[in-house]
Amino acid sequence: MNDLHDANVEAIDLLIDARWVVPVSPPGCVLEHHSVAVRDGRILAVLPTAQTHTAYVASERVCLPAHALIPGLVNLHTHAAMALMRGYADDMTLTQWLQQRIWPAEAKHVSAQFVYDGTLLACAEMLRGGITCFNDMYLYPAEAARAATEMGMRAALGLVVVDVPTAYAADAEDYVTKGLALRDALRDHPLLSFCMAPHAPDTVSDKTFSRLITLAEELDLPVHMHVHETADEIAQSIAQHGVRPLERLRRLGLVGPNLIAVHAIHLTPEEIALLVKNGSSVAHCPSSNLKFANGFAPVANMLAEGVNVGLGTDGSASNNRLDLFQEMRLAALLAKALSGDALALPAHRALAMATLDGARALRLDHAIGSIEQGKFADLTAVEYSAPEMLPCYNPITQLVYGAGRENVSHVWVAGRLLVENRELKSRQKNDLKKLGILWQNRLSMETKA
Repeated sequence: MNDLHDANVEAIDLLIDARWVVPVSPPGCVLEHHSVAVRDGRILAVLPTAQTHTAYVASERVCLPAHALIPGLVNLHTHAAMALMRGYADDMTLTQWLQQRIWPAEAKHVSAQFVYDGTLLACAEMLRGGITCFNDMYLYPAEAARAATEMGMRAALGLVVVDVPTAYAADAEDYVTKGLALRDALRDHPLLSFCMAPHAPDTVSDKTFSRLITLAEELDLPVHMHVHETADEIAQSIAQHGVRPLERLRRLGLVGPNLIAVHAIHLTPEEIALLVKNGSSVAHCPSSNLKFANGFAPVANMLAEGVNVGLGTDGSASNNRLDLFQEMRLAALLAKALSGDALALPAHRALAMATLDGARALRLDHAIGSIEQGKFADLTAVEYSAPEMLPCYNPITQLVYGAGRENVSHVWVAGRLLVENRELKSRQKNDLKKLGILWQNRLSMETKA
């Protein structure tokens, strides 16, 4: 047994032994029978399990003999509070969905309490599915921050701006003022970061964009927005501005390393080259794109040209699942089918899109997204002992093509255990169920009326 007085033995907080450690960096690497040592919430070392006995004495040791330990997944685009609208408006076109159901319901029901409750529900779902960080875009971001931090989850909060009044803000300047006040109040919180979040080119004016460009540059914040989601959006931009939305954004100075272009479905080769040249990122949301029949993002071409592409779920109202395992598998299969190249998006790249590439888009890759010394211990364990996970010839391909969120057993954020043996440690299921039923009843009354 290790002796604390042995000069060669270090005292640490946590030691996780796994059948496989998949660090993501370097690409495709699988470390068999390795352990991750954690101290003060950060990864101290990744080393063979056989060496740990003489190197460390841990306050807690977790043995995962039939598991892969991967970085916590990064959801690069969602509207978390819309978990309360899951299934509220299915099997509609995007225009019908927005105009007939979502916007009227939001106008009546969205409040600080709605956002807090909905984000709690979303965080519970995401954590149980191995997601440790999400990039949010919705009203009342202070309430999303409160819910996320109570759940112990990492969040990149979108400081939402549109040129339309809502219950949250009266005009564009009001959105900006409230967003900046939130950032100032919470900028030092260890689990929070921020993005400017103009909703989309068709909901934000040139004047507002100019203001946001200045702020994003001064504060060095990513700019997270929907871009080229539909063919109608592009046609309207040409009619109103004489150019496609991405070209309008380029002229305004928004296309740069700060930009996270969400969806980016309808891109020409020249537009892909523009994103590469300017170091912009894309948040690819394959399930949402498919559900609305908005088209197929040219992901294989983007990756081949060097665009940084992360994965997002979009909101529950337009996907129904906050499930990055589903998005990894869909992204890989769609890229192969559409390009006619089975090698277009290999499994290890899909995993990187759901982890390190998403972190890179948020400028968090120095801190999360891979299992490396010095980074936060944001970790997800996936169990391979269920029948659907056997046999396992390649842990990474099995993870992307065979695993589901139901196979996630443990989740840590900054070394804090948030999911243990598939159960949340911070919230009771009954509490979350009551929230879901409460809001279901309220929105159902709206439908009947």
